[in-house]
Amino acid sequence: MTAAPTARPEAAVRVCALTDLVPERGSVALVGGAQVAIVRTHDGRVYALDNRDPYSGAQIIARGLVGTRGDVPTVISPMYKQVWDLRTGECLDGAGSDPMALRTWPVRVVEGAVLVGGAAIATDRG
Repeated sequence: MTAAPTARPEAAVRVCALTDLVPERGSVALVGGAQVAIVRTHDGRVYALDNRDPYSGAQIIARGLVGTRGDVPTVISPMYKQVWDLRTGECLDGAGSDPMALRTWPVRVVEGAVLVGGAAIATDRG
């Protein structure tokens, strides 16, 4: 049984302080009823995407390997090793399966607080 997608909140939700996020590691926050993987890269940018791996159904994306492919910041699923672009959620390598994208969430850092959701910040990535 697959859960229905949850709606994004109308307003951004404060999920943590930027200093709570360890570079190159993921964390998880509950935003609008969905588990969201929050990832801070080595250059200090923060990204948010669904934590649910569409291939296994497990809530594990935040535990994936964070890195890059060229100039593209990525996360690799710890389960079956698919690779996603942190900026867009596009699957860059389906690891032998048809590519399935992850939903991304607007994220912004304001006065040291990480905010996720809200349409008004959709193009601001940290």
